[in-house]
Amino acid sequence: MKPRHFILCDYLIALLRRLLRSEHGNVAIVVALSLVPMILAVGASLDYIRAYNARQRMQSDLDAALIAAVKQINTADTDALKLKVADWFSAQSESSYSVGNIDIDTSNHKITATASGVVPTTLMKIADINNVPVSVASSVKGPATSYLNVYIVIDKSPSMLLAATTAGQQAMYSGIGCQFACHTGDAHTAGGVSYSDNYAYAHAKGIKLRADVAVDAVNEVIDLIDKADSSHTRIKVGLYSLGDTTTEVLPPTLETTDARKRLSDDSYGLTSATSTTYTYFDVALPALQQKVGTGGDGSSLAKPLKLVLLLTDGVQSKREWVTDGAKSWNKVAPFNPDWCAYLKNQSSTMAVLYTEYLPITTDWGYNATVGSTMSSANWHSTWGGTMDSGVPSSITRRDYIPYALADCASSKSLFISASSSTDIVSGLSALFTQYLASVRLTQ
Repeated sequence: MKPRHFILCDYLIALLRRLLRSEHGNVAIVVALSLVPMILAVGASLDYIRAYNARQRMQSDLDAALIAAVKQINTADTDALKLKVADWFSAQSESSYSVGNIDIDTSNHKITATASGVVPTTLMKIADINNVPVSVASSVKGPATSYLNVYIVIDKSPSMLLAATTAGQQAMYSGIGCQFACHTGDAHTAGGVSYSDNYAYAHAKGIKLRADVAVDAVNEVIDLIDKADSSHTRIKVGLYSLGDTTTEVLPPTLETTDARKRLSDDSYGLTSATSTTYTYFDVALPALQQKVGTGGDGSSLAKPLKLVLLLTDGVQSKREWVTDGAKSWNKVAPFNPDWCAYLKNQSSTMAVLYTEYLPITTDWGYNATVGSTMSSANWHSTWGGTMDSGVPSSITRRDYIPYALADCASSKSLFISASSSTDIVSGLSALFTQYLASVRLTQ
């Protein structure tokens, strides 16, 4: 079935032909001459309505194409962005317009795309007007184009001293009977050699620990920052360790070389050479809030967007809570995600990488604490936590950790659980990339 404007066009042309054949002389000529501008007026109206509708479709297509391009292409590469937008348009199999020029502008920390094209006319062809020009513009803005501070927070609890690979864990257990390279504990003698503690054994044997993998993961994010801000004028990175409080290792800086130096230097406390005795999220996260401050709109270095990348196993813990017996076992539990509100309420975005807590079912301390149920932790009365609806209280504290950490993140897409060293390294990078890809239309 023909569209209405084509039916009307056919009707008017047929009417004009009948009038021209009319034998009423002057009347036919006058009516015919009057019909010509009438047809042109109706035709112009119909064709401009079509052009308006096509422009609306074109605007929607450009918005979608620009968002897709920014999420996939380095925003500094205008040629690649232009090609991506053009490819998206050309992929549309049914379109009421044809596109000519596409231009990209990356000034003022936003990306603007303009597109122009033509819409074929119908009735206006009578006046030798074959096309109506249309043009649209779209702008996006987000972390990938804004000023940004990235606060990378590394959990320094003893559990981060777990051997990073299965082979490493087996080597630790065979050598000293424990998979963790703790800095506290008894001395060991293995193969006729004395070691002052678990860490000394792991270090001597070259066994990589999760704390070492955490440093690798942070270095990967710094590489991404270098790529996203090659001029080092827009994205700052800060480094923090988390234990009984939050310690600022490096305040936000544009100099990523400084961040790499502090990551590799044992004296700054981010490597596996040190660990904290306690993990108090209820103290550490408010302390982190004071250091991060309030997020801005990303329009300047003084008003940056703020992203917190938290790498943790999510357990509120203290060694004495395990060794003190049943009176303290309930205290070893998932942290309360409400404590993350300190940061999120200040317009900061929270992204969380969960380094999965290793189940050690042969260890009495594990079974009495993290391996025990959430109901036995009395989580609400102990730490003020409220469990997600639909999750049974019989779930183990270890198995509830990802629920708590996912609730800490600003969105479910900014939470990743990782068990292997490979997943930990790629996971932190994936969170940063996911955040950079979050853009919004501004025009």
